[in-house]
Amino acid sequence: MGNICRSPTAEEVLRVHAQRAGLELHLDSAGTEDYHRGDPPDARSVLHAKRRGYDLTGLRARQVCSDDFRDFDLLLAADVLNLGVLRDRCPPAYHHKLALFLGDRALPDPYYGQASDFEKVLDLVEKRAVSLLSEWQATTD
Repeated sequence: MGNICRSPTAEEVLRVHAQRAGLELHLDSAGTEDYHRGDPPDARSVLHAKRRGYDLTGLRARQVCSDDFRDFDLLLAADVLNLGVLRDRCPPAYHHKLALFLGDRALPDPYYGQASDFEKVLDLVEKRAVSLLSEWQATTD
């Protein structure tokens, strides 16, 4: 939504796992809203990610723009609300590029939660990163 918790976490986790797998991917995260534009990720996201070896400090929030629908092969939303916003903004020719990050369910938003909620997001993102990269690697082999 604001590009300060879930999406920068997913971006960096995917980036690290892709590098480890030897995959060269162009990854970026963006929010559907603009109220955090230019801000760094939430300090709690940064802290919990750092404990697992991920560095979110260089990331800055941005809002999805019209070029993203053309320029990226896949746009993954954290939840159904954000997926709906993307569908509303996305030209029909690119609707096939839209999906939920977890595939069949929402990635919970830790923003109003506890430390354990940020850890849960990391657990879910790491697990999904492994499966996504496996799928993508299979298409390049």
